[in-house]
Amino acid sequence: MICVMKTNPNFDFELAQSGIVAGVDEAGRGPLCGPVVAGAVIFMDKNIEIPVVIRDSKQMTASQRDAAYDWITHNTIWATGQCSPTEIDELNILWASMRAMERAVANLTRTPDLCLIDGNRVPAGLRGAAVVKGDAKSLSIAAASIVAKVTRDRYMHELAQKYPEYNWEKNAGYPTPEHLRAIEKYGINEHYRKSFGPVKKILERGNGNEIA
Repeated sequence: MICVMKTNPNFDFELAQSGIVAGVDEAGRGPLCGPVVAGAVIFMDKNIEIPVVIRDSKQMTASQRDAAYDWITHNTIWATGQCSPTEIDELNILWASMRAMERAVANLTRTPDLCLIDGNRVPAGLRGAAVVKGDAKSLSIAAASIVAKVTRDRYMHELAQKYPEYNWEKNAGYPTPEHLRAIEKYGINEHYRKSFGPVKKILERGNGNEIA
């Protein structure tokens, strides 16, 4: 089921349902390295005052996302799930994203009656509805997108301390020209998705030596 909603995040869809509703979204489909991370968020109180900006995480500044993340994690039921680069290579990024969403919902301390999934597909293991551009329409999905993105960005910042040559703290693993040059120079490590085109081509040419 695909639901078309208003363009501003709100609780309209959540309030139209019975039972507990969770918003679910993922971050990190496009990067060449690192996990794909999903967030799941339940607002138990739909009348709660929200003093921070909550919308599509891609349309927020880093400081706005950090403030929203702090508020969400203190005022909602939330969880994350992820799939590693190895799993991404084994499953492909679509199915790895679906699995990460299933894991995020499984990690919630309350079991939702319905999940609102950003996009046009519902993971097989979840009972829910797909909401196209859901992070711009549902507050629960928007909150989940923020939790997923901040969690992943912070993880990439931590990895960057171990591998500073790749500048993951700036590019978050996306294929920027600078990042591609770093891969050519320093090689591929276990955090890379070897099935992704740019990484695969570098390995096939033999000038992106794999490192531990």
